[in-house]
Amino acid sequence: MFAVVVTFQIKPNHVADFLPLMTRNAATSLAEEPGCHQFDVATDPARPEEVFLYELYKDAAAFEAHLASEHFKSFDAAVTDMIAAKSVKTYAKVSQ
Repeated sequence: MFAVVVTFQIKPNHVADFLPLMTRNAATSLAEEPGCHQFDVATDPARPEEVFLYELYKDAAAFEAHLASEHFKSFDAAVTDMIAAKSVKTYAKVSQ
């Protein structure tokens, strides 16, 4: 398994627009990408501008396929101006 952890800082006036796009991207990834095994979108009312993702893929190639997918490219283009900061970390070994 290959894990991806993403933390977004969303511009304050864009949180309401960002979250539906993010959850739709996660749902589409799970439904259409055989290599995507988990895609969690986490938020906390105490930090409304922060969005945390935990994604599990079969392997790094499955994650690369996700990044190349049309639905991801469309999502990425739609949210670019909504994001104040973004951190992406990957983990090549996952024990469950």
